Amino acid sequence: MKRAGHVLDTSLPYESRPDAERRIQFTQDERGVEASNADGALAVVTHAAHDRTGKHKVTYSMGFAIRSPGLPDGEAAFVTCAHTLEEIRHDPLVRTTRPSSAAALEELRSGSFVISDTTAAAGPAPTFSRVSSVLSAMHRGDLLLLSTPQPRLPPAPSPGLRSLPVNPYPVHPGAAIRAHFVADKPPSGADRDGWTPWVGGTWRKWVRGAVVGYRDYAGREAKPGTYDSLAHLHFEPPPTPGSSGGPIVDEESGSVIGVVLGTQLVNQVEGVRGWGVPAEMIFEMFSLPGLKLKSRA
Repeated sequence: MKRAGHVLDTSLPYESRPDAERRIQFTQDERGVEASNADGALAVVTHAAHDRTGKHKVTYSMGFAIRSPGLPDGEAAFVTCAHTLEEIRHDPLVRTTRPSSAAALEELRSGSFVISDTTAAAGPAPTFSRVSSVLSAMHRGDLLLLSTPQPRLPPAPSPGLRSLPVNPYPVHPGAAIRAHFVADKPPSGADRDGWTPWVGGTWRKWVRGAVVGYRDYAGREAKPGTYDSLAHLHFEPPPTPGSSGGPIVDEESGSVIGVVLGTQLVNQVEGVRGWGVPAEMIFEMFSLPGLKLKSRA
């Protein structure tokens, strides 16, 4: 990927303790369903390809908007996971018809889209925005930063956040979190409680949980507040398939402290846990505050 490791020449704001207007907050309706002022900044990120014969491939993940300075007017930046884009790039459909000429280009159509939820009286109404560009990618963190036209959401008495505050500092194990889970269909039985319809026929839920611990790049236990490299984090409960790319929010500060990647079998004793990347890795795609990078030709 051409933008792998690219560092933007702007800085992402440090929002470890966002003010009241920027803080992510959660409410509960009379049915006990969780909602958040962050809902307007969430989206489904879809990558699709099809050829003339009708063969097609679609992958999707979660994504969320962040406050990225320096973008053109009307553009928004979304953080998501990289593995769904890599999955479609290496799919036989794309590899066998990878365009090398104008004629080959006619054989394949592909694109990436950000699908936002425009809530209507009849239920969630999706708004499609085509991805304008890949701003940066970090393979070791499985992160992707995309640019897309700002979704046109209807005005509301309390519109909520259009971008989420990102915290560069890791929380300690045991910290209470909320993670945004997505599923193709709601779980059955008692686990169905709290799940609501979302875009594209999916279902969603803000799930309460906790950070369990951290791992370095070698998979060894790592601790915040030390010189350990915090490459990944474990959290409970494990996310549902399709939740990768979603935000992990610290309840105390009301800021994003991680990104969901999937699940991992830790060992036979501890079992399967949620697998994510600390939010500080998002900052590695941006310049440090006060640092001016030389322009690239």
